[in-house]
Amino acid sequence: MAERTPLIAGNWKMNTVLSEAVSLAKAVSEASSTAPDVDVAVCVPFPFLIPVKDALAGSKVGLGAQDCYYETAGAYTAAVSTTMLDSIGCDYVICGHSERRATFGDTDEDVNKKTLKILSEGLKPILCIGELKEERESGETFTVCDNQLTKGLAGVDAEAMKNVVIAYEPVWAIGTGLTATPEVAQETHAYIRSWFVENYSQEVADGVIIQYGGSVKADNVDELMGCPDIDGALVGGASLEAEGFGRIINFVK
Repeated sequence: MAERTPLIAGNWKMNTVLSEAVSLAKAVSEASSTAPDVDVAVCVPFPFLIPVKDALAGSKVGLGAQDCYYETAGAYTAAVSTTMLDSIGCDYVICGHSERRATFGDTDEDVNKKTLKILSEGLKPILCIGELKEERESGETFTVCDNQLTKGLAGVDAEAMKNVVIAYEPVWAIGTGLTATPEVAQETHAYIRSWFVENYSQEVADGVIIQYGGSVKADNVDELMGCPDIDGALVGGASLEAEGFGRIINFVK
């Protein structure tokens, strides 16, 4: 089995002002220096990408955007292209987050176009998948994951999968304080890994980073990261608090 390096990524969402963003980035940079076997990234609001990039200089923390558009350029008011993101030094781009799907209407087809565009630019997509509360309760979790993976990764070959991160985020656990138990999270992560065996290969399945997201905090990260198929976390609210996020980065297995 491939040895996977965990990825802890903070998704700041629509939070912080400039001074807060720079200060938080510096704190994350410092916290990451004591976690040598963990990859770290922060996915920050568009206006703060460049100053945060500057604040992270000299650290190992990767820079991520929270979304993009799938066209290269043109009359798309307020849209941000992968070319723009690449030009300022982004490493990661989140795509398919449930808030983009629910609030802004991103379809699986939109998510797929974004995924392909991010990859074509040489950036790494963090592809988010996950079920609603009612889908979990009706036993549809695996079906939802299968559908979102099948559509979201259409046209992505095994070689490209080396640059794709999957983030499993049960929608009912995002920002609610509810967290899937480690057993529930591991069960779904194991299914996702088996999906890659079936649809790609054992080699791809062994190598793909599958993050867990959904109210990850300093007091539950150790237990979650002890699960064999959980390879990191996509952290929302807790990534805005420097000390707590530093503890998440420095999780203990």
